[in-house]
Amino acid sequence: MTTAPTLAVLGGGFSDDPDTLLDDFVLAATGRPRPKVCFLPTASGDAPGYVEKFHTAFAERDCETSHLELFRRTVTDLRAFVLAQDVLYVGGGNTANMLAVWRLHGLDAVLREAYAAGVLLCGISAGACCWFESAFSDSFGPPAPLADGLGLLPGSLCPHYDTEPLRRPGYREAVKNAALPAGWAVDDGAAGLFSAGRLVDVVTRTPGATLHRVSRGPDGTVHEVPEEARLLGG
Repeated sequence: MTTAPTLAVLGGGFSDDPDTLLDDFVLAATGRPRPKVCFLPTASGDAPGYVEKFHTAFAERDCETSHLELFRRTVTDLRAFVLAQDVLYVGGGNTANMLAVWRLHGLDAVLREAYAAGVLLCGISAGACCWFESAFSDSFGPPAPLADGLGLLPGSLCPHYDTEPLRRPGYREAVKNAALPAGWAVDDGAAGLFSAGRLVDVVTRTPGATLHRVSRGPDGTVHEVPEEARLLGG
């Protein structure tokens, strides 16, 4: 597994994309020849179809797959199960509900331990938002600030930045009004890799898609800086 606390923020993957580029990026980041990848579908209510889609998508890849359900929980020792993985891949859905369920089962503490131990954490949408202090989330309807993340990375995150019309203006306004701290916005098709809390790589399967650093200046002006992204499969 990775040696430093490592986290990948995904703007795509098996659930959305017609190719495997972003997921292959995650597998390669582990540095393992055959990594163990565990899917956490909590945000979808452990939707069976989502779980099946994960296993189907990764079946032909050089990895070992598993999944962890909490609505129909069968794993008794969460700590042992989670720490045995190389990748914890969190799916999309309702961020607020997912975080609440994680805390009820004590999984939040286990995920913190896994992160410190070098298990690569990643996810899309809700599965990307959860790792930050806060997020621009549609957990309660239209996208709005949600200050309830695990805080493994500082600041806030906004997913679907370039594809959902309410995301970009709403997130910028939330940062401007200090309803959310400065943070990152990820376009669909892009991904960012953080190591020891620092952004070390940005990739994209879609030309023009990237990760944006969004901050607020002393005068209240919102600054948005796009990161240079490597084009995958090009």
